[in-house]
Amino acid sequence: MNEQILWLVLLIAFAVIEGVTAGLVSIWFCAGSVVALISAWVGASLPVQIGLFVVVSLIAMALIRPMARKWFQPKLQKTNADRILEQEGVVVQEIDNLRAKGQVKIGGVVWTARAASQEIIPVGARVRVDRIEGVKAIVSLQEAEHTPSSP
Repeated sequence: MNEQILWLVLLIAFAVIEGVTAGLVSIWFCAGSVVALISAWVGASLPVQIGLFVVVSLIAMALIRPMARKWFQPKLQKTNADRILEQEGVVVQEIDNLRAKGQVKIGGVVWTARAASQEIIPVGARVRVDRIEGVKAIVSLQEAEHTPSSP
């Protein structure tokens, strides 16, 4: 009778722990406790009960944890904004952080832009997108390519 009380107390404790936590922490121990409690009711010895508890808990963990991980951690989907990171663009409106203005054209789409540094970037300059903050592309000036000038 004492073993039945032990497994019932453990079952309740694991269930309470599971109830107050945000993720699956002890649900597999609940399953193990239930099986051990049933085995105690049918008269199994304590070593058999403990063995069943351990085996069922491990099996439950192996089966439930991967499924729960997929369920609790949804896939992060990239947005179209992520596609412009590290891309080059052309300044279509002078970028001036102090006056909070500037636009760049990247892949045929015009974006509000700010300079990564405090420099003013003129119209026509080539820039690279360093990061995105809100709806603004944070850009840095690209080095001018050295091309021979034509006469």
